[in-house]
Amino acid sequence: MTGWTWEYHGYDPASERLREALCTLGNGYFATRGATPECPAGDSHYPGTYAAGCYNRLTSTVAGRQVENEDIVNLPNWLPLRFRIGAENTDAPWLTPDSTALLDHHQRLDLRAGTLERTTRYSVGDNQVLSVRQLRLVHMADPHLAVLRTEFTAENWAGSVDVEAALDGSVTNDGVARYRQLDGQHLTDVRTGHGTPDSAWLTCRTRTSAIRVAMASRMTADGPVEHRHTDPGALRVTQFLRLSLAPGRPAAVDKVVALHTSRDPAISDPLHAALDRADRAPGFEALLSSHREAWRHLWNAAELDVPGKTGEILRLHLFHVLQTLSPHTAALDAGVPARGLHGEAYRGHIFWDELFVLPYLNLRFPQVSRALLTYRYRRLEQARNEAADAGRAGALYPWQSGSDGREETQQVHLNPRSGRWLPDHTRLQHHVGSAIAHNVWQYCEASGDTEFLHTQGVEMLTEIARFWVDLATYDDATGRYRILGVVGPDEYHDARPGSPVPGLDDNAYTNVTAAWVLARALDVVRALPQARRDRLRERTGLQVSELDRWDEVSRKLRVAFHDGVISQFDGYAELAELDWSAYRARYGDIRRLDRILEAEGDTVNRYRASKQADVLMLGYLFPLSELRRIFARLGYELDDAMWGRTVDYYLPRTSHGSTLSGLVHGWVLARLGREDAWTYIEEVLAGDAADIQGGTTEEGIHLGAMAGTLDLVQRGLTGLETRDGALWLDPVPLPQLPEYSFSVRYQGHEDLTVQVRAGEFRVTASASGRSPIDIRLPTRTVSLAPGETCSLPLHGR
Repeated sequence: MTGWTWEYHGYDPASERLREALCTLGNGYFATRGATPECPAGDSHYPGTYAAGCYNRLTSTVAGRQVENEDIVNLPNWLPLRFRIGAENTDAPWLTPDSTALLDHHQRLDLRAGTLERTTRYSVGDNQVLSVRQLRLVHMADPHLAVLRTEFTAENWAGSVDVEAALDGSVTNDGVARYRQLDGQHLTDVRTGHGTPDSAWLTCRTRTSAIRVAMASRMTADGPVEHRHTDPGALRVTQFLRLSLAPGRPAAVDKVVALHTSRDPAISDPLHAALDRADRAPGFEALLSSHREAWRHLWNAAELDVPGKTGEILRLHLFHVLQTLSPHTAALDAGVPARGLHGEAYRGHIFWDELFVLPYLNLRFPQVSRALLTYRYRRLEQARNEAADAGRAGALYPWQSGSDGREETQQVHLNPRSGRWLPDHTRLQHHVGSAIAHNVWQYCEASGDTEFLHTQGVEMLTEIARFWVDLATYDDATGRYRILGVVGPDEYHDARPGSPVPGLDDNAYTNVTAAWVLARALDVVRALPQARRDRLRERTGLQVSELDRWDEVSRKLRVAFHDGVISQFDGYAELAELDWSAYRARYGDIRRLDRILEAEGDTVNRYRASKQADVLMLGYLFPLSELRRIFARLGYELDDAMWGRTVDYYLPRTSHGSTLSGLVHGWVLARLGREDAWTYIEEVLAGDAADIQGGTTEEGIHLGAMAGTLDLVQRGLTGLETRDGALWLDPVPLPQLPEYSFSVRYQGHEDLTVQVRAGEFRVTASASGRSPIDIRLPTRTVSLAPGETCSLPLHGR
């Protein structure tokens, strides 16, 4: 691993899937997985291509119950390319690490250029070595193209190499072991054929959503070659050539592949579009050059300048974020899957992960953020249906949603420790609606996009507010509104001990964020121009009397307290304390404490133990000053001492069974100036790079945690807020990260640079014709004109 590359030497089958996940390439349209342990040089039998927005419904019977989910579809694999020493014997073996003497294997992921390079050397005879170098890219300038160059070099010998390339439609979704009881076959009507002597094609459609998919491949080589088109068969189309090798002289084979689907705009037929694009694509060198140029522009707009190993990991995280959510995504109807487009875990479902992703994009690629919020708006009608089906008003966005926005959360889940299938109540995490509302508000504050706020944004805010008001129940005994029967971000607790009914009452995170949503929805509706307000009333039937109810509930939602801290939910203080030391001594890694306890015949519902931050999530979403204002509106006092006690209370009672947990804890502790913040930040930085969750990275990277580490530097350490038409900055020093810099876009200002160095904090606005920016600092307010710089000393807390 060096500054801009991640390198792996040698070949270790046990770790190959992790390398594969970290070295995934993509461009927001499709992603390609690395090769499998069986053949690292390119004949990937593991499913290869994921396309944004291609989902299917699948069903399976598990433990006597039917399980139905929405799945991210593994599209035909464009990667297969295998080779052998040329011979007339058609039974000659293909070269793979399992069948041939492997002398060396080296894999290099170039983050700056967006390319994956593999170099493998084989022993093919007495003192004869075949060196194979592959360079792979998924084109960032043209999202429909991918390229594979394979160079063969005969060391100290001459002869020929047979090369067979293929497009493979036989792939299934089987990359996650625990899903293999589900139906993984999602492609049907596979057809194959050949076009020109250099081209082959494959078409299919997804089984349920009937999305038509087409791939076309153009294969060229150095010098004259003999093309033999093998029988295309039913599911796989191949191209064959024999390549002559001279000693020490590389000979290259280029495979250019185009992908189109019936969801693409401005095409009439995916196959025609793919064949035409592959045929018109320039040669390898031109494609590589334009691909690198596109990545250069992305890095210029997105990069964080952080030195050392931390900077290297942050660049890896940013690389994966940009592949999944690049400007290409703005043209797609695609959300933010928890694993991006890089793996099959969670079956491509949309959770709340954009809560951790959009804050970074808002200040870099606002057009991408707007597209992701538009994705949610397009599913507002389905969210209304979900609420209506639950007997509620407004909109209920599901905890796990599929391509059309329906609830797709599983009803049972498997505990691999006990082998038992258990009821799953995580669909009661209704707080996803508050996350969407928060994203709408944050995007509009950062971008100044009042057009979106006053149209799609206010409609979503209105319907989410309606749901919370309808769900809230007035309690005469307390004189407050209560939200009953929900599950919070913690996820471990889904019921009171011994209760036959799932759900918890007055989860602090749920109630406080619901109060915030109601207050913000009121602000927006009341500030609407009359014409916009009339339009909102026409679309939603909103009545003036509803606003009074919103205001009342936003001031009277209940928050429970115990022992001078905020209670995670009502009754939390009645739970037993867990002997954390004993469980760590017995099991070592107790991140998935819920599985451990269930396998023992116990339940985590009995204990004060959390999977991840719940109450402390409030400190991630809101600066302490704003959190105090929310509590004050609710009629509660939240001072620094209470918040500090609350943080200290939950720190030792959290097992960090999610990669997001370290992010939230590190963020909250950094804002408090705590020395132990770095311990948690290190954990989230290592989340995928070291696969600390014990094998989950090979199922797909954790996009929310990756984006969250970037935002930790961008907003967490700087205290950067976009609020009330001003840019607020309140930096905190972090000894392990003494210097960094980055540039953001803010309400039309294209290049606003923030820099921390040598104990000084500087903000510079690039020269432009824009108006000055109001910068709110802890000690003063500055009007920063384009071309000017303001600075202040960075003191500890």
